[in-house]
Amino acid sequence: MKSWQIVRLVAGTFILLSLALGVQGSPIFVSPWWLAFTAFVGANLLQSALTHWCLMDSILRKLGVQPGC
Repeated sequence: MKSWQIVRLVAGTFILLSLALGVQGSPIFVSPWWLAFTAFVGANLLQSALTHWCLMDSILRKLGVQPGC
């Protein structure tokens, strides 16, 4: 996998997991505060789209993950 694919995979997983933990109708509901994590991930995706820089992508590249287009 390329670094951009891993970033999107992790972001999508975090969003779905935090929604499952933060929405009251969910069978694994813990607290509505998990929705703040959803907002944090979304804000980071927005920031990376506007600035063309993503911390996780930089870390993955330093760990030797192949960059993509």
